[in-house]
Amino acid sequence: MDFSASENTLLIEQTVREFAERRIRPNFMEWDESQHFPVEIFHEMGELGLMGILVPQEYGGSGFGYPEYVSAIVEVAKVCGSVGLSMAAHNSLCTGHILQFANEDQKKKWLPKLACGEWIGAWGLTEANTGSDALRMRCVAKKDGEYWVINGTKNWITHGITGNLAVVLARTGELLDSHGITAFVVERGTPGFRGGKKENKLGMRASETAELIFEDCRVHESHILGEVGDGFVQAMKVLDGGRISIAALSLGIAKGAYQASVKYAKEREQFGQPIANFQAIAFKLADMATQIEAAELLTMQAAAGKEAGRNVNKLSAFAKYYASEVAVKVANEAVQVFGGYGYTKDFPVEKFYRDCKLCTIGEGTSEIQKLVISRALLKE
Repeated sequence: MDFSASENTLLIEQTVREFAERRIRPNFMEWDESQHFPVEIFHEMGELGLMGILVPQEYGGSGFGYPEYVSAIVEVAKVCGSVGLSMAAHNSLCTGHILQFANEDQKKKWLPKLACGEWIGAWGLTEANTGSDALRMRCVAKKDGEYWVINGTKNWITHGITGNLAVVLARTGELLDSHGITAFVVERGTPGFRGGKKENKLGMRASETAELIFEDCRVHESHILGEVGDGFVQAMKVLDGGRISIAALSLGIAKGAYQASVKYAKEREQFGQPIANFQAIAFKLADMATQIEAAELLTMQAAAGKEAGRNVNKLSAFAKYYASEVAVKVANEAVQVFGGYGYTKDFPVEKFYRDCKLCTIGEGTSEIQKLVISRALLKE
């Protein structure tokens, strides 16, 4: 397959790269230290069209495809994984779910505000007791006339406090029934709906992660996406696209750590010469570059498949699993290249090192990706 960048992709890469250098790089460590979610940055990204890259222009989006979307996330994540993560969650999960499964009225109502960055989106599937085991969710919705009453909590939700709107998966049927879960759109300000505890995380600290709490929250039936009972099946399809975005996030972090390592290895001298001249360091760089190249090819293959409308269940799992593990390996080696300086906050690699681990956990752990891949292989 030919993955050479299109004119649109090159333009987006340049635009995002310039924005990231100008607006994100000067502040990302301050945001990380204080766990500040820079919502103003996402409003600005919305003005550039980055909060609705996949949304058709008729709904206020940029109307681009997955290859362009992947490139944009990579460029952001090369500078700051936190901003890349929030961008990915907004686009792939919340906005992506509405784009795929909402009716026309719902799309016209919510997509324009999300696509321009006026509203920040959240997506609620995970609970304290149900990470990979989503069918055991305890958040329930019960019908009351034209309304559904939601009770329960969601955990590990990106933008759980700041988000203006959340797509929430709640159980409307029997426990463990894959057709007993429904997707609801809940706007901030709805009585009985609020954010809860904000997580104090190892990495991705500028990306807000918090609880969603529902206490007798009444949601009108017009806020249901698709049919009652379709939520779990919808969520699995949304996650196929979400895995591609996490692969892109992983790829960006790996590239950022690698580029910092190459620059440092050329500048840092020991024994009278740059450390890049030593085979021990040069071979590390060679391994990093090779792994990144392979991760990029898998990610672009999945993006191309998604863009073509093919089933990318296996391809997205390939990309997410491999790219996320590569990000961890590359970030680890980057710290080693920097030596003692890599362990300090004066250089960027310690942040790449902390941020990358989330990529092997979020939107399906590496172990779950292996499960998805193996099941797909055994069906062939």
